[in-house]
Amino acid sequence: MIDRQQHIIPILALRSKILQAVRDFFTGLGFLEVETPLRIPAPAPEPFISAHTSGAWYLQTSPELCMKRLLAAGFPKIFQICKCFRREERGRRHLEEFTMLEWYGAGATYFDLMDQTEGLFQFILAALPAESAIQRNGRSIDFTPPWDRLSVTEAFEKFAPMSVAEALAADRFDEIIAFDIEPRLGPDKPVFLYDYPAGACTLAAPCPDRPDLAQRFELYIAGLELCNGFTELTDPNEQRRRFSEELARRRDLGQDISPMPEKFLDDLRRMPPAAGNALGLDRLIMLMAGIEAIDGVVAFTPEEL
Repeated sequence: MIDRQQHIIPILALRSKILQAVRDFFTGLGFLEVETPLRIPAPAPEPFISAHTSGAWYLQTSPELCMKRLLAAGFPKIFQICKCFRREERGRRHLEEFTMLEWYGAGATYFDLMDQTEGLFQFILAALPAESAIQRNGRSIDFTPPWDRLSVTEAFEKFAPMSVAEALAADRFDEIIAFDIEPRLGPDKPVFLYDYPAGACTLAAPCPDRPDLAQRFELYIAGLELCNGFTELTDPNEQRRRFSEELARRRDLGQDISPMPEKFLDDLRRMPPAAGNALGLDRLIMLMAGIEAIDGVVAFTPEEL
């Protein structure tokens, strides 16, 4: 049963170096590393992400709500490396238990986060052995900044069989993103896909001049989604309305319903303007190690336990 663990010793050593580089990068920028509870009374309602129950509570799908409560308490720049849990997510790129990096900065916007993400990758690459270029799908990845930026509208015009409006009307937006757009993004250079439809971003602030769009981005490298960041919505009344809509969608889809995260909504009244980013560290390590499946970068898969 330990054959695979013996085989991946070099990968786990690389994983350790990457995690240390992440910590060095953020502490060097004056961020405080924090820890928040894994077990919470109410996750953020989302229609296609389901939380594991833990007694009457839930295992977190993200540390987002607790970290934003820390922003509201006066912590200006924070980051966390932690375990997250999502039901019924298992595949070549998915585990039900996975490792997430999240960071938040008061006064920042999603454009600031794009710049920080570029800087994080440059820092990690400089900390790793320079034996060979990072490759994926047989092509070398050029990480030289600035990285490409492509709006969702432009991506639909370039790659999709219909417009964003048509996709939303036909309830095919997520499907087209997954099958028509994602595989074509960033084949040899990272690309930020940004300005999503507002309805696709429950926790993101709207664009000031385009309220139908959200200040959200995702990073793609050779078709692999790495992170999801946005300027934070800080209006508790609007956030409650959106959460109520998401709970109704879950009910309509026959999914379980969690309580409203009341303490988060209360604290949101005191939260400053801010932005936050969530980056899947297992996928980052897959990219850096040149490994196609997430099983190859974790010490134990669920099937081995």
